[in-house]
Amino acid sequence: MRHRVTRLDELESLVRLSDSERAGVVGRSPQFSFAATPYYVSLFGGPACPVRRQAIPVRDELVQLHTDLRDPLAEEEHSPVEILSHRYPDRALLYVTHNCPVYCRHCTRQRKVGDAASAPGSSELAAAIDYLHRTPSIRDVLISGGDPLSLSDSRLAAICRQLRAVPSVEILRLCTRNPVTLPQRITSQLVDALRIYHPIYVNTHFNHPRECTPEAALALDRLADAGFAVGNQMVLLRGINDDAATVIELNRWLLRHRCRPYYMFQCDPVGGTAHLRTSIARGLEILDRLRGTFSGLGIPAFAVDLPGGGGKVTLTPDRLVSEHEGRYVFRDHRGREFTYHEPPEVVQAEKFASHDDPR
Repeated sequence: MRHRVTRLDELESLVRLSDSERAGVVGRSPQFSFAATPYYVSLFGGPACPVRRQAIPVRDELVQLHTDLRDPLAEEEHSPVEILSHRYPDRALLYVTHNCPVYCRHCTRQRKVGDAASAPGSSELAAAIDYLHRTPSIRDVLISGGDPLSLSDSRLAAICRQLRAVPSVEILRLCTRNPVTLPQRITSQLVDALRIYHPIYVNTHFNHPRECTPEAALALDRLADAGFAVGNQMVLLRGINDDAATVIELNRWLLRHRCRPYYMFQCDPVGGTAHLRTSIARGLEILDRLRGTFSGLGIPAFAVDLPGGGGKVTLTPDRLVSEHEGRYVFRDHRGREFTYHEPPEVVQAEKFASHDDPR
C-alpha cells in the first residue's frame, strides 16, 4: 500500500501511456484520482489489456452523461448514521475505510474513495454500532469501504469483535478486492485474527482471468482453508469481460480455488463509466450461453442494482416459448424445444383459484 503508484510521472516510468490514458489521468485527478499497487501494475499489458483498462483512466472518463449519478445506489439517502447504509430490512452496509489498493475505474463510490477527509473515525463507528444495537432486524452486516483490508489486522479484528457483541447480528460479510489487487495482504496472521469471529463470508471481485495469478490463488486457498465462505462479484465491463468464454474461464478458475461465483453485476451508472457499461441484453445473452454449457456451481446471478436505491433485481434469460392449459414449451441452450405437461387437476385448481381472486 505504501508503494502504490499514484502520480503521473511514476506511472510513465513504468508504462508507456497512450495519449488517451495521459489525458484521462490528468483530467480525472480532481474528481477521482489514479492509484494502483506495484503488483497490479505488474499485470498490465498494452492499452487494451483488461487489467490495465480497469485501473488507468482514459479520455472517455471525462464524458459525463446526464443520467450519471454521484451516488447511484442512494446509499447516503439510506444512512441513518454517517458510516452505515440500511437499504434492506435485515442487512446493513458498514463503511470502515475509504482507502483501496487500486482505484477501480468502474467504482460506484468514487465520491468517497481516496478522500482522506471522509475517512471514518472512532465516534462514527461507535454511532454505527449503537444503531445496530437499537435495530435488531439487522442480522447481516457487510464490512466494506473502500477496502476494509486497508486497515491493520488488529483494527479489523476489533471491528469484528464489536459487531459480534451485537446480539442480533448473525452474519458478517467482508467485502474486499485485496485477493485481486494485493493478494499478499491475505496472510496467515490476518485469517487467524479474524476466524474466531466466524461465520464470516468474504465477497471478492475478480473480473478477468488475467487477474487469476498464483498469488491470487494462494490468497483464496488461505481464506478457504481458514473456514471463510468465499464468493465473487464480477462487474460486467464492455470490452473486458463481456463474452461467455471469458466468464467461463474466470469462473472455472474461481471454483478450483473454492470461490463461488455469486453475482455478475450490471455496471452502475456512476460518472465517467459510460464507455465501460454494456447493455443489459448483453448480460442476459452471456447468462443464456452459460446455462446448459457450464456447471450450475459456476453460474452467477445477473443483477442490476437499481439506481435510486431500489435494491438488486436479478434477471434470467427467457426460456419459455409458449404456455396454454398447463402445456409449457421451453427451449434449451441449443434452441431445441421441450414440452412440460401439468397434471389436469393442477390446471383445474389454478382455474378455480383465478376465479376466486378478488382482483
